[in-house]
Amino acid sequence: MRLHALVADEASARRAAAGGATVVQLRLKGAPTADVVALGRALAGLDVELIVDDDVDAALELGVGVHLGQADPGIERARAAGLPLGVSVTTRREGAVAEYSGATYLGAGPIWETPSKPDAAPPIGLDGLRDVCLSVSIPVVAIGGIDSSNAADCIRAGASGVAVIRGVAEIEALRAAVDEAF
Repeated sequence: MRLHALVADEASARRAAAGGATVVQLRLKGAPTADVVALGRALAGLDVELIVDDDVDAALELGVGVHLGQADPGIERARAAGLPLGVSVTTRREGAVAEYSGATYLGAGPIWETPSKPDAAPPIGLDGLRDVCLSVSIPVVAIGGIDSSNAADCIRAGASGVAVIRGVAEIEALRAAVDEAF
């Protein structure tokens, strides 16, 4: 089971790890690589998998995974370096292409509307999530509008885990909901 917590600071990362997150994804939009690396080094002792959002250079320097959007460069570099590689998708086709391109997991969504990302694509819902999950053989992590009241629905639709930004505040309840769905 994977419970991704997308965080922008050390305190949130530590809270997420203590609450049961299995993956902490550093999401420092527009921050210099040096800042991402500094935060990654400060979190080196956490008992979670660390992933960097959108910054292949930082991931390479830290020796951790990277998560990229459809328009982000670096898939080839990450794959060539053997980094764990997540790719954001909204459709079955994007999922299949990402898997073929070397993704080791997919971030599918947004499942529901989310205030955390106002420029997100339209929600794909549980049917869209199920469609993506059925089209690939790699793990799919659901993201977008997920909280403890609907996380289990994502698992039942085929997701291997869920990812949250706002949900870090309720990480223990999320962990319980996801654990119960398995």
